Amino acid sequence: MSDIIDADDQRAEGLKAWGWVSYVLHLIVAVAAVVPGAQPSAALLLVALVIDLVKKGEAQGTWQASHFTWRISTVLTAGVLYLVTAPLWLLFFLPGWVAWSLISLWFLYRIVRGMVAMNQSHAVTS
Repeated sequence: MSDIIDADDQRAEGLKAWGWVSYVLHLIVAVAAVVPGAQPSAALLLVALVIDLVKKGEAQGTWQASHFTWRISTVLTAGVLYLVTAPLWLLFFLPGWVAWSLISLWFLYRIVRGMVAMNQSHAVTS
């Protein structure tokens, strides 16, 4: 019986470690998105997204599952919003800048909110 508990504890800690790696990568991208001139590679975001997609199934049935879903939906939603508002940059600089700034702040908020919940070992909710 204790072997099963130990395996569950190790799995939970492993998922939490992968979650932190993903959150930190997202945080780097999110902070850079709101700091003028700081542009990290989109590769960081893709690495974090792949981690979340690969580990999401392993987290099924745990409180950590919500974090994987949270990060995936945050990235996909931000990506769609950036694409939809991209024409504003071509037409008018200021509306494009305002739209992308708001999206970037929303992205940063979502990542920090998820990190706070992860730090407290709680599921993140909408």
